[in-house]
Amino acid sequence: MIACDSDEMNMSNPVLVEVMRGPLLESRHRGAVAVADADGTTALAVGDIATPVFPRSAIKALQAVALVEQGAADRYGLGDEELALACASHSGEPAHVAGVERMLAKAGLDASALRCGAHWPISQAAAAALARTGAPSALHNNCSGKHAGFLCLARAMNADLGIDPADYWRPKHPVQRAVRGVLEDFTGAVLMQDCCAVDGCSVPTWAVPLQNLARAFARFGTGQGLSRERAAACARLRQACAQKPWYVAGTGRFCTAIMQLFGARIFVKTGAEGVYCGALPELGYGIAIKCDDGAGRAAEAIMAAVIARLLPLHAAEHEAIARYIRPVLRNWNGIEVGAMRVTDAI
Repeated sequence: MIACDSDEMNMSNPVLVEVMRGPLLESRHRGAVAVADADGTTALAVGDIATPVFPRSAIKALQAVALVEQGAADRYGLGDEELALACASHSGEPAHVAGVERMLAKAGLDASALRCGAHWPISQAAAAALARTGAPSALHNNCSGKHAGFLCLARAMNADLGIDPADYWRPKHPVQRAVRGVLEDFTGAVLMQDCCAVDGCSVPTWAVPLQNLARAFARFGTGQGLSRERAAACARLRQACAQKPWYVAGTGRFCTAIMQLFGARIFVKTGAEGVYCGALPELGYGIAIKCDDGAGRAAEAIMAAVIARLLPLHAAEHEAIARYIRPVLRNWNGIEVGAMRVTDAI
């Protein structure tokens, strides 16, 4: 059982990333990192990994497990692109939008069924193009693929059990109860109501300690400790994301770049407020990261550093990932003005 009664950040977490401007230190990012295996044995612990945090979008792949496990993905003929979108925080680029429309159409639905809300595309290019012709819809929401997956599952439940799919996003709907069951199975945590809040896309989000999230992603990456059907669902989702990583994020995004670089060796997923989760299947490890100040740029650097520390890499891979561990900072004229660096705490 997880206690969620704290309203203060742990100020003892170490500085994990420093930001330099010229020769001087300009800012610091504190945080925590957990790496664990499928049994929950900790392989790396930095900072406070016991206090519950909201993983937000970092757990979308876990939220998609029931879609595959319960047969809805097969019922509606979802392929790798669509399953990757179900796990995605996509950039709202045209092919992302078209993919979500395709998912909905396969279930006999359209964008009016989505309850994730609308926002401008994450991609600046896509947002600028859209601004010339119209306004964003729910399809452009980075969570629309996840919601389309929920709707496919809800439609399948409606066909089999007569369950109304309209409230698929509400905590008491069978879709969200199924998601909660998956999260409890993977994390080993009993998710109490005082650990529940509302996510940016309106579905429930559950606070879980980093050590449990790392265990969850070790299980997602290996299938260890899961039923045969659940392990098969995880393998299918990992394969889809490895085959179609652009659909998980988009052009120029960290999640896409890392999975393009490493393929099935790595699964990574960003969440809001400086959370990142990932799996290293060949090592049997899951990774969970939280930056105290919610800085996504710092979380990306930390994830890159953890990957470089743990995963056997050849020289070209080391060179490729190094630019994420110590990214160069440039101003609007393209002039190099500083750099970020991961500290020795990792």
